Amino acid sequence: MPYINNAHIQLLCLIKKMTEIEILTERIKLRLIELSDLNSIHKLHSLPETDEFNALGIPKNIEETKNIIEPWITENELSKIKNYTFAIENIFDREFIGLFGLKLGNEKYKRGEVWYKIHSDYWKKGYATESLKAVINFGFENLKLHRIEAGCAVGNIGSFKVLEKAGMLREGRLRQVLPLKSGWSDNFEYSILETDERKNN
Repeated sequence: MPYINNAHIQLLCLIKKMTEIEILTERIKLRLIELSDLNSIHKLHSLPETDEFNALGIPKNIEETKNIIEPWITENELSKIKNYTFAIENIFDREFIGLFGLKLGNEKYKRGEVWYKIHSDYWKKGYATESLKAVINFGFENLKLHRIEAGCAVGNIGSFKVLEKAGMLREGRLRQVLPLKSGWSDNFEYSILETDERKNN
């Protein structure tokens, strides 16, 4: 599928009710995960290439994946969500692309933290960047956040390029905080403020 310039993204946040939130761009839909996503999420978590820079680890079986996502689904059903977990779908064929999370901190500080995990079949096609830009807009415009943060292993070049393409700034480096299969890894810390320029192009 050819890359679509992010300049043409039109973000639509459709909030029908608290448990039915959708974020749409030209190519993708982010919606809250459901138990029906279990098989797709299990396949995603089981990929060695998506596990390389992730501390979650590869699940032993689908039941372990179910135990992981059930609290996420429960959180998504709350009247006031503090930990959003979205499925990323292709709007044309409804294919599952990956997961995107937005975890809110103490309400006083108006801060959120994002994470994402994209199926390797969809790497290098702009989906992670497109998803991140959409969630950043959702966080600032709909949730009225002041600051959105993210982190990634220093060896995860693809991931920190996504963060930078979305306008996030590298603020620092935490030493040996990620227990990866390859050993302890440092973590780059990124953020974007509501007053910062957003790269929607």
